[in-house]
Amino acid sequence: QVQLVESGGGLVQAGGSLRLSCAASGRTFRNYAMGWFRQAPGKEREFVAIISRSGDSTYYIESVKGRFTISRDNAKNTLYLQMNSLKPEDTAVYYCAATSTYGSRRWTDFRSWGQGTQVTVSS
Repeated sequence: QVQLVESGGGLVQAGGSLRLSCAASGRTFRNYAMGWFRQAPGKEREFVAIISRSGDSTYYIESVKGRFTISRDNAKNTLYLQMNSLKPEDTAVYYCAATSTYGSRRWTDFRSWGQGTQVTVSS
């Protein structure tokens, strides 16, 4: 199992950018597809994006498509989420998670989770 630690969250004005990082421990990072989820206060955890083991394939929810970019560096055991043109509705705690199946979209399909990093977008 892989241990995950997110970083890079913060407070930003609408239209700004942030880059989240997710550092993974262990040698098995490259064996997992990796995803980002977010959870706003009072709302369910929402799938945001996923990247395949090799990084060749990605998938995004419609609301972030064209604004967010998921990427990974398997040599550094690190997952990234570049977030541009941020909107107040992007405000949430962002989590990275690992799954054995690239087609996973439900949070219950992901076996390892980080502790989360807060992203707050002011209007």
